[in-house]
Amino acid sequence: MKTSIIYGFCSLLALSSLTSCEDMFGDYLDKQPSNELTEKDVVSDWELFKQFHVDTYNFLLHGVQRIGNSWLDAATDLSETSFSNGGVRTTFNIGNYYGAAASAELTSVWESRYRGIRKCNLVCRYTDADTLHFDIPKAADLSVEAYRTQKNNMHAEARFFRAYFYWELFLRYGPVPLVLDVLDPNGDLLSDYNQRPSVKEYVVDFILKELAECESDLYDYDTWKAQGATQISQAACAALRARITLFMASDRFAAASGLSWQDARCAIDHFFDSYEVPFKLALMQDSGNGISAYNNAWLTTTFNGGNTETIFFRNDVVASWGHVAKDVCVGEGGSGGNCPSQNLVDMYDMIDGSAPFAGGLNPDGSVVYNDGVPEINPQSGYSEQDMWANRDLRLESTVLHQGSLWNGAQIDVRLGQRDNPVGNANATPTGYYMRKYIPESIMSANHGGTSYRNWKLIGLAEMLLTRAEVYNELDFEANKLQIISDLDKLRFRAGITSSCASRTDLNSQDSMRRFIRKERTIELAFEEHRWWDVRRWNVAETALSAPIYGIKVSADGLISRHKAQDRVFKKHMYLYPIPETEYWKTNIQNNLGW
Repeated sequence: MKTSIIYGFCSLLALSSLTSCEDMFGDYLDKQPSNELTEKDVVSDWELFKQFHVDTYNFLLHGVQRIGNSWLDAATDLSETSFSNGGVRTTFNIGNYYGAAASAELTSVWESRYRGIRKCNLVCRYTDADTLHFDIPKAADLSVEAYRTQKNNMHAEARFFRAYFYWELFLRYGPVPLVLDVLDPNGDLLSDYNQRPSVKEYVVDFILKELAECESDLYDYDTWKAQGATQISQAACAALRARITLFMASDRFAAASGLSWQDARCAIDHFFDSYEVPFKLALMQDSGNGISAYNNAWLTTTFNGGNTETIFFRNDVVASWGHVAKDVCVGEGGSGGNCPSQNLVDMYDMIDGSAPFAGGLNPDGSVVYNDGVPEINPQSGYSEQDMWANRDLRLESTVLHQGSLWNGAQIDVRLGQRDNPVGNANATPTGYYMRKYIPESIMSANHGGTSYRNWKLIGLAEMLLTRAEVYNELDFEANKLQIISDLDKLRFRAGITSSCASRTDLNSQDSMRRFIRKERTIELAFEEHRWWDVRRWNVAETALSAPIYGIKVSADGLISRHKAQDRVFKKHMYLYPIPETEYWKTNIQNNLGW
């Protein structure tokens, strides 16, 4: 029976207009295979087999407008979508985890990850030197040594991707069936797989073991650079190990995984000791101000654009107006889209490094409110009527607010003005629009401009924050200097003028813990971290049920706070329900509460 195992390498991304194989890999995929090829056909031709493997990169998720035109962070306290029928607005935000509007996150991830895993399993079968399948014909122009090296690398990449896809499933559903066989796509696939392993079996004994074993056969720096940094490197593998070990040592998973903060330290130290210098990793800097340096971390390509801090990313086409229009302020002709919250805005410190508010931070890193209003720190110089002045420049890089200069015009969210016209259903509900991931250069020439904006999956900033968190949890007093050093690197890049060492409120492990969580939230805002971080910290029930606050600006410019949206999050929502079709078909044990 013929099986469509090679299917539309570029179709998945062509549909979303995000990228194509050619944009990701140059002319590497010029030869388009037939949808009628069988497994035997593919493994009988070296070039077809390489194409089949490289297609796995197309399975990397892109976070922009991924869930019914909304962002995953619009399901957190960081933002609210302006669309009344947005994917998260009618699902996650009201506690509806069976809503079709968020199917791209709730159910499609299950199906697409297992499809990707099936591809990885097939590649592993035919590239494993210890099996009888190590017999794909060598291309005539390849030496035996190059042939072996490429196959070993493909094998390592397939193992990396398989571990990564299983990790994505774990975040959403917990441990799910581990399938290492190449299942028949014409059959029921998982019908014989309904046993769920333990957290330790799934994450520690399989995922982390896979990553440790495949790391050395992935690209070193020189080969990675020669490939344009578009393929998996040893540094990316070590960074993913550090991320996963951080999760497993965190409150929610430590007991079940058996991993400690010392294990997390070993993982993050391995990344920095092995790859920071050899891979020439460094935070993007700028001689002018922190806004452009911070933006360049995701708006520039790794080598052609001089990006020195992105480690693992999804390589996309050059973006144009059609890619950003849904998230651009309405005064610019956009549809509003992902609108940052006042909750997020309040997390940014003053430019001198002081806290604008005196009430402290919640366990999730957010600012403490009293009836929706924070207590002002009078020594900071903060003013409610000029609340964006003299703040951490990451705020300006992330959020468009009243008076922000954008494409030659000022943002004006007063009722009836350009960014809040009467009767416009997509006008911001929070008083803010998003700047991060929206290249201003696209607005030029009557929206005819273009720009890169690669979706960053892992970057150096995350690794610095991971080390700060791990070191703090392990021993605050012994590691204080290193913790402060890592945080200062990020804050100084953002224009902050004083060290964390000058803060008198960071004098305990708990106060530093909350501060690190705040820094992680603002540095990685809208990169799909917050949704998972509050879960691993065991604070999701409060963080994701907190009201979303915004501002209103009166005709005379006075600013007032208001509640923009209520949210629902209950304990059983830490995990998603197993998709109903899989549950009915396999009788797999569903997650608690579903």
